[in-house]
Amino acid sequence: MAKYRILLADSNNQFQTTVRDYLTAQEGIERVDTVNDGQSALDAMNNNRYDVLLCDLIMPGMDGFETLEEIRKESSLPILMFTSRNDSISKVRGLRAGADDYLTKPFSVDELRARLRVA
Repeated sequence: MAKYRILLADSNNQFQTTVRDYLTAQEGIERVDTVNDGQSALDAMNNNRYDVLLCDLIMPGMDGFETLEEIRKESSLPILMFTSRNDSISKVRGLRAGADDYLTKPFSVDELRARLRVA
């Protein structure tokens, strides 16, 4: 896979573990850092270099939309948003805020892999 350092922002620790373990074991990703909220994602990005951000829309404090808007002020990093919301309003809002792609939970690892390859 072309991307080697990923930041995963999601408040669900079990989801974080599942995605991180899959990406490191099956896809050979060098590093997957995890954070639970938007502010922590911004802090991590200020202190590290990432190739892609995977960001949930629903997080405590600063949600995914706000996080995305803040990141886009400083970075063109590829961002893949995901959420359990399947409404077009959330998708359009995320894409307008600067997301490069959008996945609806639950999603297959094959779909995640395909979307990361083009990020």
